[in-house]
Amino acid sequence: MRVFLGVPLPDPTLALLERLQGEIPVGRAVDPETLHITLAFLEEQPSVLLEALHERLSEISVPTLRLRLQGLCLLGGKNPRVLAAEIAPNPELGQLHRKIRALAQEVGIALPRTRFRPHVTVLRFARRMEARQLQQIGQALQAHGDFCAPPFQVDHFNLYSSTLLPQGPRYEVLAQYPLVG
Repeated sequence: MRVFLGVPLPDPTLALLERLQGEIPVGRAVDPETLHITLAFLEEQPSVLLEALHERLSEISVPTLRLRLQGLCLLGGKNPRVLAAEIAPNPELGQLHRKIRALAQEVGIALPRTRFRPHVTVLRFARRMEARQLQQIGQALQAHGDFCAPPFQVDHFNLYSSTLLPQGPRYEVLAQYPLVG
């Protein structure tokens, strides 16, 4: 099963992101119902490892988080693949990420070494874009690069399954893990 761990976003934040999507004329908007902050992408995993990870995550004791979306960025190098809303620096979010990675590795899930760059993917771009589209992306960054949303409280994170479909991924919450108040 293809799975990841992520933080769902509150409705007011989703509404701000949906409005932002409508103001940028290039790219394919990510379905607002699927917007989230990925803590760890676990790829394809057998159910036995997911059950073991679920048991360990159920015992996790991490304080609630206060997060804020601050700024926009392009991800994907010279040919950007996505426009994302960045998460303002938050040491506690980094600690949660490291704890999740450690628990995944303890149960036998090998995760690639990647830098944790928390973000919310807002728009996806075609592999090949015309110069005009790249110019529109640049203009969107100039107009909205300082995007900021009010802080929000995070009191849980989820284990999601991810099914890839032609119209975009479909996510299903498999488990929810509360954070300590």
